[in-house]
Amino acid sequence: MWPDLIKKAKEGGLDAIETYVFWNGHEPHRRQYNFVGNYDIVRFFKEIQNAGLYAILRIGPYICGEWNYGGLPAWLRDIPGMQFRLHNAPFESVLKAIVDT
Repeated sequence: MWPDLIKKAKEGGLDAIETYVFWNGHEPHRRQYNFVGNYDIVRFFKEIQNAGLYAILRIGPYICGEWNYGGLPAWLRDIPGMQFRLHNAPFESVLKAIVDT
């Protein structure tokens, strides 16, 4: 799917592909990571680079994107004291874990 869409973008005169990076897709369960298939972002970026295009990343943690929880993993709601998108220790702790990974 990607090569055809990237080729069409280049043929259409675009010089960049913009994409969200969905946290809930890459960590669907706490500390269980998924970078295969459509979530293989390294392969996706290489396809873009090989076409001579730029990649523009829209990285979260919260990305909206008309996506459930704005891309935040559903398992966050099970963490005691968790408050979404606010400065609180539980939220900051999981954010630190993904940023430091």
